Amino acid sequence: MLKLLFTRIQKREAIAAILCVVTVIFTIFFDLKLPEYMSGLTVLISTEGDVSEVINYGIRMLICVLGSAVLSIFDGYCAAKCAAGLALHARQELFAHVMDFGQEEMNKFSIPSLITRTTDDFTQVQMYVSMSLVLAVRCPIMAIWAVTKILEHSIELSMVTAIFVVVIMIFVFSVMFIVIPKFRLIQKLTDRINLVVNENLTGINVVHAYNAENYQNEKFDDLNIKITKTQLFNQRLFAALGPLLGLGLNGLSFVIYWVGAALILQTTFADRLTYFSNIVVFSTYATYVLMSFMLLVLVFMLLPQARVSAERILKVLDETIKLKQGSKDHKIRHGSIEFKNVDFKYPNNSKNTLQDINFSIDSGKTLAIIGGTGSGKTSLINLIARLYDTSSGTVTIDGVDVSDYKFESLYNDLAFITQKAVIFSGTVEDNIKFGHSSNKINEIDEYLKLAEAQNFKSNDEISQRGKNISGGQKQRLAIARALARKPKIIIFDDSFSALDYITDAKLRSNLKKYCQDSTKVIVAQRIGTIKDADKILVMKDGKIVGEGRHNELLKENEEYKQIALSQLSPEELGGVE
Repeated sequence: MLKLLFTRIQKREAIAAILCVVTVIFTIFFDLKLPEYMSGLTVLISTEGDVSEVINYGIRMLICVLGSAVLSIFDGYCAAKCAAGLALHARQELFAHVMDFGQEEMNKFSIPSLITRTTDDFTQVQMYVSMSLVLAVRCPIMAIWAVTKILEHSIELSMVTAIFVVVIMIFVFSVMFIVIPKFRLIQKLTDRINLVVNENLTGINVVHAYNAENYQNEKFDDLNIKITKTQLFNQRLFAALGPLLGLGLNGLSFVIYWVGAALILQTTFADRLTYFSNIVVFSTYATYVLMSFMLLVLVFMLLPQARVSAERILKVLDETIKLKQGSKDHKIRHGSIEFKNVDFKYPNNSKNTLQDINFSIDSGKTLAIIGGTGSGKTSLINLIARLYDTSSGTVTIDGVDVSDYKFESLYNDLAFITQKAVIFSGTVEDNIKFGHSSNKINEIDEYLKLAEAQNFKSNDEISQRGKNISGGQKQRLAIARALARKPKIIIFDDSFSALDYITDAKLRSNLKKYCQDSTKVIVAQRIGTIKDADKILVMKDGKIVGEGRHNELLKENEEYKQIALSQLSPEELGGVE
């Protein structure tokens, strides 16, 4: 918690925090002056003092009250400014850090959990900082200052006050010890609820199609009941604190006056008025002491959840990113690719996903990769785009290891169209300009035409996740976005699967004309999509079991031949048996 506060605080927030502390001290000074004036006023009234002196005491007390009120407003403003600023900078840091995550880190933290940490957890921390910055400073100072005052008046009554404080603090710390594990459970359950809601909203059509509303409702209700029961348990414990503290405060006043009355009876008649005045002052100071601890209880009530939230935020911020960029600011000039003795396995997997991969493709050529589900096609191209690093062996572009490239240099000249096209909310123009904002409107229309997406207009609106367009339209927009970068290497991860055969053929023809100087890597399931490639790799169980052109593989590679015959007739394949 402290690590999050002190290592992320900026200059403005630090100044606001200092001003808050200073104003809190002056506020306490005004508050603690009131009992002194009250004591003097009590004696003055009892002895029938001069009215002008009574008015003088009243004016001083009014100044104290107004001063305390004004300073309280100011220190509340400073505390809110500090807390909001801290949340702003830390949230920006968290988002930027997550944007640098590789696939390994993203798999470690679920998306719903990251969303909760960026929103709800920061709200908990901000609320705690805002309240505790005032109360955590005010209460100890007020308590210590008030204790020094009451010790001057009566040791006996001071002991009574100490006993009340100790009993209350024991109860408060017992409650904290019980609820902290419960708050951790609540945050985990919140992550799971977000996951269920996210899945249902994303797949609402599937839920309806399978009449699974009741099934999904039961899943949500189960989590909802668990989090509700846990929250009720915590709130019931906290609810018990209110009456206990009220009882303690009123009980302390009662005992002070009861004991004080007994002590007054033991004094001489002449000293009773002074002693009574001291008891009135003592009662006020004792109330300040207990009120200080009661306000600290409020801080302690917020602490468990804020602490858990801070730990969850720091866990993301402290996550070490495994994929580090290289130091070489190379520009990809040709786009030749070579794999040398490459093995690869995913983190926490004992078995290799890719084994002994060796091939090369010259610049401007087309490399196609085909194979059954789970054969390692996507894993292979992920290594080209350096979404993962190899377990052994090297992947080079223009003779330079991809791990030596700076990310900016690598991705400026490499375009990657993912297996599932990702389209962002906004206009078509916003999506085409994504990461490349220098394009003019007429250029955007050109890229749309090249991607066979000319039916789109630049100002057409795209909804969240592209829900108002089809899968094929998403793929064409994603291809247009990639072409707008004018890359030296274009990777298509099964990016033609949602296109009809005519559009597929036209698009590949456009690519052949427009991208003559670009190296094209195509992962596909259709033989028709890859048969004109300069080199085809046939994958099976993470290994290359065939390499060559279409006609060569039909004759020499049984795996490729079986894939081809499953899609096209022997006559369509040129009489292959």
